[in-house]
Amino acid sequence: MKPKSICLIGLLFFVVSYIMFSQGSKLAYFQKPIDFAHWFNLIGAVLLLSFNKVFPKNKWNTLASFLTALGVIAHIGLCTIDFIMWSFENDDNARMKLSEHISNTPSILYPFIIIGPSLLFIGLAVHASNFIKTHTLKALLVILGAPAVGFSFFILKNGVCMVLSCMLFSLGLTLLLYRKETVKQEI
Repeated sequence: MKPKSICLIGLLFFVVSYIMFSQGSKLAYFQKPIDFAHWFNLIGAVLLLSFNKVFPKNKWNTLASFLTALGVIAHIGLCTIDFIMWSFENDDNARMKLSEHISNTPSILYPFIIIGPSLLFIGLAVHASNFIKTHTLKALLVILGAPAVGFSFFILKNGVCMVLSCMLFSLGLTLLLYRKETVKQEI
């Protein structure tokens, strides 16, 4: 399978996971017989690593690829934590104890909950910044969509805004993935 196709599948899985997450308390519907929302998120994040192969190679690409890879690793950790939470089923007390333990363990909290997963969005936004002069609108969809996802989740706590931000972010990446390069003709 071509890297561009893998990127598209990753974006699809990622957006679907955010649609599921946006359902809030209705999320339980997507957790039987397995935690579909987090599986889609995990698979999507891992497939998004393919963006490191499809964008032009330069010093920004090296930084973006590193940040994207760290973000994918953090998403794997975050989803693993969420799978453990899911395994408690109706045991809210156990889930609360684990959540408290994680909150009191900075070596888990920061890389896998607070900062780490954001690196995936930051890495892909840095990739997009390579196109700010040639494909401004497409690049801006990614660059502005990336922090908007986090802002809508952590600050606004609004699932609809989170999904819309993720869709704009993903639309920008899709448009950049299939961008048409203009070739300058020499006279």
